[in-house]
Amino acid sequence: MQNSQNINTQKIRFDLQIIADLIKPNSKVLDIGCGEGQLLSFLKQTKNIDGRGMEISHTQVSKALIKGLSVIHGNAENDLVIYPDKSFDYAVLSQTIQATHNPPKILFEMLRIAKYAIVSLPNFAHFQNRFEIMFRGKMPVNKTIPFQWYETPNIHFCSITDFEKLCFDLHLTLEKKIFLTSHYKLLGFLGKEIIANLIARYGIFLITNKELFATGQEEFAFKNMVNLGYKPAIQSLFIKDKN
Repeated sequence: MQNSQNINTQKIRFDLQIIADLIKPNSKVLDIGCGEGQLLSFLKQTKNIDGRGMEISHTQVSKALIKGLSVIHGNAENDLVIYPDKSFDYAVLSQTIQATHNPPKILFEMLRIAKYAIVSLPNFAHFQNRFEIMFRGKMPVNKTIPFQWYETPNIHFCSITDFEKLCFDLHLTLEKKIFLTSHYKLLGFLGKEIIANLIARYGIFLITNKELFATGQEEFAFKNMVNLGYKPAIQSLFIKDKN
């Protein structure tokens, strides 16, 4: 019995194909950290989406604009505030959240401007990473983590389990969880969290916020975040400028 499924890699990077499969046709999509627009181009061609992109690299923005994509230069840490509430159906953040200073803030902003957030991230608890640290006493460098410790853009090293716990603590709903190796989607018992946290290289999550922001969004969110111990990270997150 086969417990994994081959992913089509002909048209688009396979993890981006999985993300594309989560997005409904004719949706409004914001791709945060979109690079040169590979995902946006694919979605426009196959699902007729109304796509926007935000990218921190001027070079990548230029490449995306040449393709005819609507992409702006911006930093997700500070610039998501330019978008009004519920501007999009989906906000996508692919393999980037571990490189942000304040992941809870990013998640809340994504779910402020979109109905769904799609987040993918590398799983730093993969067994090869554990082996490197335990038996070789060195930080791992591989396809998933292709940087030496002194040059990595990654700020937060988290596992699939860590991210799921963060969403639980923030009262966010995980509508769908998909776990990947380098070439396959894990199915059956291999897709269970406890096993995936050991053998998956990436996790992809479809997230909603059904209850937390229904009423009193800012005050309720801030109160719960503080109670959960996130005050240092988000103490100014929902406080309006008094000036």
